[in-house]
Amino acid sequence: MSVQAGIWNFDGRPVDRKLLESLSESLRQQGPDGESYYVNGSVALLYRPFHTTAESRHEKQPYVSRRGFVLTWDGRLDNREVLVAELRSELEASPTDVAIFAAAFDRWETDCFRRLVGDWAVSIWKSEQRELLFAIDYMAIRHTFYGLKSDRIWWSTDLSPLVLLSGYKVNIDDDYIAGYLAQDPDAHITPYREIREVPAGQFVRIRNGSVEVERFWRFSPKSRIRYKTDAEYEEHFRHLFRQAVRRRLRSDSPLLAELSGGLDSSAIVCMADDVIAQEGRWSARLDTVSYYDNSEPSADDWIYFRKVEEKRKRIGIHIDSSRLGSSPASLEWSEFCPVPGTLGVGQKLGAERADVLRAGGYRAVLSGIGGDEFMGGVPDPRAHLADLIVQFKFLSLAKQLTAWSLVKRRPWIHLLWQSAIEVLPASVGQYFVKEAKVEPWIRKDFARRTRLAVRQLSVDEYFGLWLPTRRSCIRGVFLMARKLAKFVPPACVLEEPVGST
Repeated sequence: MSVQAGIWNFDGRPVDRKLLESLSESLRQQGPDGESYYVNGSVALLYRPFHTTAESRHEKQPYVSRRGFVLTWDGRLDNREVLVAELRSELEASPTDVAIFAAAFDRWETDCFRRLVGDWAVSIWKSEQRELLFAIDYMAIRHTFYGLKSDRIWWSTDLSPLVLLSGYKVNIDDDYIAGYLAQDPDAHITPYREIREVPAGQFVRIRNGSVEVERFWRFSPKSRIRYKTDAEYEEHFRHLFRQAVRRRLRSDSPLLAELSGGLDSSAIVCMADDVIAQEGRWSARLDTVSYYDNSEPSADDWIYFRKVEEKRKRIGIHIDSSRLGSSPASLEWSEFCPVPGTLGVGQKLGAERADVLRAGGYRAVLSGIGGDEFMGGVPDPRAHLADLIVQFKFLSLAKQLTAWSLVKRRPWIHLLWQSAIEVLPASVGQYFVKEAKVEPWIRKDFARRTRLAVRQLSVDEYFGLWLPTRRSCIRGVFLMARKLAKFVPPACVLEEPVGST
C-alpha cells in the first residue's frame, strides 16, 4: 500500500522540514518507489508510492485537482469505467485512479465517497476553506491514523511514526484494551488515547482545530434479492464471486495467493486461474503459498492444498511451520510494533513469508480472510430461529427446532433459549449468556467502565427494530472491518493485501 502522511500546524508555523524528512524516512519501506511533497507554509502532504498496477506508475502525487484541492490517494478503483463515463468531460484520456477520484471530488465533494467501489484511502487539503479531510473504504482495507493536539494535527497510513516521532507522551487507551480482550477494538481507536484512526466507511473533517466524523456508507436492512429457484441464487453468487476475484487481479507484478486447502482459499485460487485463462487480460503469473505442520495430529492441510495444486498442474511454495519450533513465545521483540502482534513461532513464520515475497517479486497477495465470517463457516441457526420468534411463525419455528436439534445433537429447548436471547439487545442479553461473563482476573471497575460484557457479545451499534438475521449480517461486516482496521503486517513484509474477497 502506498504511504500518505502529513502535518498541519494550526498556529501558522511553517512545517519543520527535518520532522517531515524523519517522517518520510520512517515510511521508506512501506513506500519504496520514491517520495514527493506538497509544502505550503504550515501544511505539508507527503506521498511515498508502492506501485502494484500499470496505471499507478503514471500517477503524480500529491495531486492538485482542477478546483485546487490537494490530495493523496492510495487505492484500487473497481468501478473506473462507471466513473469515467460520468466524468468524461472532466478527464483526460487514460486517466489514473487518482485523477478519476479528483474529478469526482471536484464535482460531488464528500458525496463522492459513497460512489467509490474498491479498497482505498484518501487525504484532502482544501486550502481556501482551511479544511482537512480523511476517508477510507467501508471495510478498512486501507488505513489512516491521525494525532490531534491543540497546535497541530499530523497523520500517516502507518501508526508507528505517530508514536515514535510525536515528541509527546502517549497513554494507553482502556477501551482499546477492552476491545482486544473481547472481540476486536472499535475501528476508530488505537492503543493510544492521543491517536485515532479513520473509521471504516466514514470520513473525518478537521476544521478550526476540531474533528467531525460522518458516515457515508450505510447498510440497508430493506434491500433484498429475490429469485424463484436456488439455481438462480447460485448463479448470482458465482457472478459476484468471479467479479470480486477479477478485480483483485489488476496488477502488473506477479501475484501470490494464500492456499490453505480450505474452501475459501481454494475457491479463490481456482476462480483466479479460470479468469486468467478465460479472459486473458492479465499477463502476471499467479503462484500460491501454503503453510503446513504434519506433526500436528489433526493436520490435514497438506492433503487438500496438494489436491488444488494437482488440479492447476502447478506446485506452489510450501512453508513447513514445524521447522520453526514449538517453544513458548518469547516476550522479546526485535522491532517496535504499535499494536499487539505475534510472538515466537508467529514471528518466524512472518519472516519466512516475507522472504517468499521478496524472492518472487510479489507485491499483491490474495487472501481468503473473512470467508468464514461472510460465508457461514460454522452453521448457526440462532438468528434464523429468532426471526421466526419475532414474526410469530411458531409452526415453522417448531419444525426448524426439531430439524436443527437433530443436526446439532442438542436439546431443542437449548436452541430455543439461545434464539430467544438473540431477540434481546446486548445490554440485556449479557445477563443470560456465558459468552458475556467477565473473567475474575479482570478488575470489576475496568469491566464496568469499558462495558466489557457487552463488547464480548456484540458491536456497539444501534440496529433499531431490524430482524435478528439482518442484525447478524451487519454485525459480521462491522466485526470484519474492525479486524482489518487493526491489521498491521510486520515491518519486514512489503505487500498490498487484496482480500478479503
